[in-house]
Parts: sequence; C-alpha cells; structure tokens
Amino acid sequence: METVTLDAVDRGLVHALQIDGRASFRTVAEVLGVSENTVARRYRRLRSAGVLRVVGVVNGVALGHSSWALRLQCTPDAAGAVAAALAARPDTSYVHLLSGGTEISCNVQSPSAAERDALLLHKLPRTSRVTAVSAHLLLRATALPAAWPGAAWLSEEQAGRLRPAPVAAVAEPVALDGQDRVVLELLARDGRAGYRELAAAAGSADSTVKRRLDALRRSGVLGYALDLSPAALGFPTEARLWMSVRPSGLLQVAQAMAEHPEVCFAALCTGPSNLVAAVNCRDAEDLCRYLTERVATLDAVRSVETAPVIRTLKRTGTAGIPASR
Repeated sequence: METVTLDAVDRGLVHALQIDGRASFRTVAEVLGVSENTVARRYRRLRSAGVLRVVGVVNGVALGHSSWALRLQCTPDAAGAVAAALAARPDTSYVHLLSGGTEISCNVQSPSAAERDALLLHKLPRTSRVTAVSAHLLLRATALPAAWPGAAWLSEEQAGRLRPAPVAAVAEPVALDGQDRVVLELLARDGRAGYRELAAAAGSADSTVKRRLDALRRSGVLGYALDLSPAALGFPTEARLWMSVRPSGLLQVAQAMAEHPEVCFAALCTGPSNLVAAVNCRDAEDLCRYLTERVATLDAVRSVETAPVIRTLKRTGTAGIPASR
C-alpha cells in the first residue's frame, strides 16, 4: 500500500463511504461541497493506492449461519502460510497475525454444522503445524467495524443525508439462489461494481439485479463495508482483547465498550474469555491508556488478555483482489 496523506476531502469521502458504500459520487459530492469529478478522482486514487475499497458483506445471521472467533497457535515457520490459507477462504474475515507471530485470529461464518465441523474438527486440527485451536461462538455483537467512530469526519447533518433506509427485522432466514450467489461473490470483490456488470455475470437484467440487491439490503442480508486500514486514519496500533467478565455484568461491560471510540468490534462469546473486542489506537502509549484508564474502570472485568496485531491478511470481502477502480 502506498503512503497517502488524507486531506479534508479524502476524510469526508471515507466517512461517506463508511455510512453508505454504494452512495453515488454525485450524492457524496453534494454533501462535501465539491465536484462529482473530484470525488470520483479521489476514490480512484485511494483505491488504486490500496488505501480503501468498498466491499459487499453478507450478514450470515440473516441466512441462519453461525459466527465464530478462532484463535490458532502455530509453529513460528508456519503461521504466515496458515493465515494466508485462512484468508483465501470465502467464509473468513479479519484474519490477523498476533503477538509474536505464532498466533492467528480470525472470524468465520459457518453455513452449516457440517461445514463448521469440517474446519474446526478435521481440517485445522490435522494441520501438523497448528499446535492449538480454540473456537468461540459469537453470541451478540455490541460494536461493529461499520460504525467505528475513528472514521468519522462529517457533521451530523451531512451524515444524515447519506444514511440508507434502516433494515427490516428478519423473521426467518432468507434463502439465496444461484444468481444471488454470483452477484454477492462479485460484490465481495468490489462493492461498487455497476449493475450492468453484475447483471452480465448473473445472466439477468440490470433492473432485476438492482431490485434484488435493494431487497437483500433492506432485509439486512447484504451490507456494504469499507475495507480500510485504521493506520490510514492515524490509528496504526491494533489489538485483540480476550476478556473474562463476571456473567452478571457481561452485557453491561459489552455495551459500555461499544461506546469507547477505540473499540471497532465487541461481542459476547462462549469460552473462558466471554467477551472479545478489537481496538484501534494511535500508538502503544494510547493502548496503555485505554487498558489502564478505560477498561480498568469496568468493575465486572476479571481479566484481560491483550494480543497486538502485527499483520493483517484480510479484513472483509475477498482477500488478494488487485485495486483497479
């Protein structure tokens, strides 16, 4: 990734795309008070430099999938290769090398018990250089990367002009057909792909694809996320926190952490650590202050294990896609 300094227009564009990754350049330009050509040029520059991209993200919960946080311990010579293999899978996100480079963390969405068991009980344990695997079922998220305040730049009035319609509650899992899966796979590579391109791949009409994607978005199955390193916004120090919290105070702690500007992800989970969180800080001292001044004041927290991120192989969408748009 090139070193790119973001100015006010760039930061406004980043925030706009965090709010709505499919917002038209015309709409974003009107909100920012610049020309449409300027917004399009800035987006292409940032994307070609590898700073950001918009990706389509499927909400597995709305499809009846289960979400897991995995921790893997590997031999020092194998962690990079194992992490890369995990990042290449379509069911993984947020694949990180942690600590001394021998631990991997990632999130997995499992469509079925059979696919979950194939990965957790058969494939990973039989990988000779994986020395330990722990899997934590994610029960409820209180903070998600799409709402991380570190990307905020626009005023509330500007942000309000960009927010899409709220999603509807899904009474039962939504079923996807073959055309849906083709389109969603393309959006995982480029969330701003045009309807003509998507329709050609699905063998359908532009208008049909647009109606279907609008319906999937309203139902909460499809969302658009900004694939962006926090370092580009001045937060190069990332860490995963594995926390043991008194059960009677678990939800209260999770909700309190969701209000912390450092936290981009927090979720209740199963296992000895019953709360997992991801934090973005400006430097090691900032992380220290967060742990000693914010987390330390949460009385129900019994223990915290902090694992700094040393390399990220995948955030969301599809890994390893060359920047072109």
